[in-house]
Amino acid sequence: MKKILLIFTLSILILPIGALANGVIQIENPLTATSFEGITGNLIDFIFKIAIVVAPLMVIVGGFLFLTAGGNIQQISRARNLLIWTAIGFLIVLLSKG
Repeated sequence: MKKILLIFTLSILILPIGALANGVIQIENPLTATSFEGITGNLIDFIFKIAIVVAPLMVIVGGFLFLTAGGNIQQISRARNLLIWTAIGFLIVLLSKG
């Protein structure tokens, strides 16, 4: 049993030596930017693309809430707030795109 344990232990210790013979592994940078300004620019572009899709959808939802409010003051207030905050959010995204 001691021989088997010794052989197993030595083989585990010797096994990684072959892996070290490969040399240096280089990993490519998946980002298109290498500076902080470039990364923030890419992030702003990504958020802008999402906002272009989400803002019209939220306007449609707000309009639907207006149509289905049926005179309910809380529903009308909710729809109005949704449209106002959608406009404010999209304006902020537009200004950040500059």
